[in-house]
Parts: sequence; C-alpha cells; structure tokens
Amino acid sequence: MATLSVCIEMFWRDLPFDERIRRVKALGYSAFEFWGWKGKDLDVIRAAQDETGLDVAAICIEPNYSLVDRSDPAPLVDGVKESAAVAQSLGCSRMIVTTGNALADETYEITRRRVVRNLKRMAPVAEDCGVTLVLEPLNPIVDHKGYWLTTLPKAVDIVEEVDSPGLRILDDLYHQQLSEGNLIANLRQYISRIGHFHAAGAPGRHELVGGELDYRTIFTAIDATGYNGFVGLEFSPTIGSEEALKQALELVSP
Repeated sequence: MATLSVCIEMFWRDLPFDERIRRVKALGYSAFEFWGWKGKDLDVIRAAQDETGLDVAAICIEPNYSLVDRSDPAPLVDGVKESAAVAQSLGCSRMIVTTGNALADETYEITRRRVVRNLKRMAPVAEDCGVTLVLEPLNPIVDHKGYWLTTLPKAVDIVEEVDSPGLRILDDLYHQQLSEGNLIANLRQYISRIGHFHAAGAPGRHELVGGELDYRTIFTAIDATGYNGFVGLEFSPTIGSEEALKQALELVSP
C-alpha cells in the first residue's frame, strides 16, 4: 500500500520540529516533510533526521507562490539552486512549487505562457541538481481563494508543454476533491505525470477517516498504478495528532 509521509507543519504545533520528527518515528512512519526551509534551523532538522533515520519526502521551494509574477525570473532560478542544495543535504528529491494568485488584468492564457516560460527555466536546473519540482494545483473555494492553478488537467497541460524530467505534479487529493472531484479516474489517467501526493479529509482538511473520501480505496487505487513515491499527510487533526496519524496508518495496513 501507499507509503505515507507526515507533514510536520500540521501536527504537534506547540512542539519544536526535532521533537515532531521523533514522534513521527515513534508512530512507525518512515518519512516526514515540511514547507519552506528559510527561517528553520536546518541543522536541528538534519540532526533529528540522522537520529531517527527518516526520509524527507518533500520541501517547498523558496521563493514560493511566484510563478505568475511579472518581475525578473532570475530569483526563481536562483531559488531552485538554493532550495536544491537544501534538499540534497536532507536526501530529499521532491520540491513543491506553487503558482500564486490569478492576475486580474490579464487572461488565463497570457499568465499560462509566463508560467510555462518560468518553469522551462527552472525545471532543467532542478534536473541538473538531481531533484524534481512538483507543481501543485490548489482549491480556490475554501483555502486559497484567487489561486491561479486549480485543476489536475490544467497542471498536466503545463507539465507536458515544459516537457522536462525535472517537473511533475503534486496531486493534493483534498484540494482536488474540492476543485473538481473525479480523484481516482484522474490519478489513474495522469499518474505518469504525478511525482507526489498529499492527503487530507474533505470537507474540513482534517483526519482521513469520517469525511466524504474513502481513503482506503484511494490508496489502493494509487498502489495499483505502480506509484512508488510518498503520500504526504497534510491535515489539521481534530482528534489529536497521535490518534489521527495512527488512524491513517491503519488505512494502509494489510
């Protein structure tokens, strides 16, 4: 079944990151992930990783939320290089990239052309550094109002035009349930373009059990595609971090 990773940004929020990593290990997980790396004590994170032997499934590129920006694209390329160095130091091969919000004064296609140009600059750099960018559509209904890239087919269209091994898609199952549904059919159709998954219950972005999504069936469908990467748990628990994460592990148990 799917190999789960814990996004430590969302759990034990009153504890330092190194203690969160230890708790991920204690629960029986093999990987963790986090968002932006700037402002974090990376030495402490690396020490906890070395202590626990956990993999780092993904981090966010810095700067983030900027693919639609009209300004000089050079900081995006520099950001790939800097972020890749951090990722490599953690043994991480996936870097999450987001687009930012739609620009009110231009059409979707004009923005799309700029996003493609930026990613054509960034993806080869990522490939040369031995990492993969994963482009994330987000829902504009609840969590990211105004966000530009909202559906899996639109993300696939961009990734196919960029046509680089350094760029794939992050399929966040919670966001896509809100934006378009059709989760299993879409992941089956586009699995060759997907480089990472995120999971959360819908509605609410809480634990995986009790919402409208049958995650045991979804994980089985992911497994049937031959996908061998991670599925990141990125949700805010309402029943306590330990209980929610134990519950998630049960969904991938035989």
